[in-house]
Amino acid sequence: MKIKDNFTRLLLLLLITFVACIGLYGLPSTMLGYKIKKVDLFSDIRVVPQVATMDSLRAQLEQPVDVPVEVDDTPTSTLSADSARISSARRDSISKLMNSMQTADPQGLHIEDYSADHTGLQRFFKALSNSHSRPVRIGFMGDSFIEGDIVVADLRNAMQQKFGGRGVGFVPVSSVSAQYRPTINQKEKGWKMRSIIQDKSLPYTISGMLFETTGDEASLSFQTVPLYAALRKVSTLKFLYDRNEETVMQLAYNADIVVKILPPTQTITQYSLSADSITSGSFTFINAKGFRALGLALEDNTGVIVDNFALRGNSGLPFGQLDAEVCRTFNDIRPYDLIILQYGLNVASEDMLDYNWYRSRMADVIRHLQQCFPETDFLLLGVSDRGNQYDGNFSTMPSVLALLNTQRQIAKQTQIPFWNMFGGMGGENSIVKYVNNGWAGKDYTHLNFRGGREVAKSLMNALMLEKELYNEMEND
Repeated sequence: MKIKDNFTRLLLLLLITFVACIGLYGLPSTMLGYKIKKVDLFSDIRVVPQVATMDSLRAQLEQPVDVPVEVDDTPTSTLSADSARISSARRDSISKLMNSMQTADPQGLHIEDYSADHTGLQRFFKALSNSHSRPVRIGFMGDSFIEGDIVVADLRNAMQQKFGGRGVGFVPVSSVSAQYRPTINQKEKGWKMRSIIQDKSLPYTISGMLFETTGDEASLSFQTVPLYAALRKVSTLKFLYDRNEETVMQLAYNADIVVKILPPTQTITQYSLSADSITSGSFTFINAKGFRALGLALEDNTGVIVDNFALRGNSGLPFGQLDAEVCRTFNDIRPYDLIILQYGLNVASEDMLDYNWYRSRMADVIRHLQQCFPETDFLLLGVSDRGNQYDGNFSTMPSVLALLNTQRQIAKQTQIPFWNMFGGMGGENSIVKYVNNGWAGKDYTHLNFRGGREVAKSLMNALMLEKELYNEMEND
């Protein structure tokens, strides 16, 4: 009798579980602002209808982007002044090349520059030419795709090998990826993180994070790593904070100790220290009630510096609410020559192919960033490939192609350069290849460091090809 009762209870439990799973499938796509991944017991056999065919989406991506190239013959135009000094044939050659780079590039081989006179990266390339005498800063803003320094680490290494520079650049006090980020070792204690994703009330800058002390004492330690030669040691250490009353800072680095009473402030302030070789250090903050910080920076005063501003779950849209005055103060301390924008994975949805809503809002975000950083060039990256399971096999989500086309239109609308990362990865179904090669996770979305190296290599090649064109226009 007891055996029969147990079997009945087991059947009843399985039935309840089955009904619960069916009910979970009926959950809405989003809840409290978060995307809900549905439980689907029949995902392996369910046929997902596709509203638009992949052929139609491919054709949409291959259509030329109609952006006129205007060449002004007056001396006020740098391009026309250069053109006046070269032969007609040479002028036609450059003009033809410029026109070709203002059309859709399905392979991601070059930068698509949608500025009116093809000068979208002029300031950045000019800065690179002077990297031996000044720092050239790149801010790489993105989501979990670049978390832990994936992609960014290899782009930084390639830039520093070619144009000089050392160090990992800006590092937030803490992040969800701090424990597995291989380009810096850091530990923190006594801090609470505030993020623009969850709390929009604070005066954030492009890092999107602020860190408040939880008591009267807090600490932060770091150690450089030999992953790349340029990361082993640096000549400057900087710490950035934006609110202080009477905090006492104790800094131990190498074999030296510095004790300093930090000046009271309600705006972004930087403590800076220079030495022949800095490889490790630890900060202790005493009387730190009310103290609020952004992070530290390890770098040289010349060469290229690449700051990773990864923020998990970010679509890019929250940055439309950045405090412009705070950003300008931050830029006075850390002026950027180029800001790269990598977003899209948190926007692409399997059941959505119309992203006009995102186009208008993200265009406003970029315009706001341009106001916050008026002396900075911007580069928008198209969404990376992302796979989903259809009829038992993984392949590119159609929404990726639709979003990629929208992002290209955003670049056109805001007249900034664009790089087709989807094409740079290899195009359609490239994420399947990455997973099969062990370069990406089984979520068919996020890359590991090996996959990030491939993307960084493609981006670096596209940037250097664009720089060659810029050099031709400057020299002729």
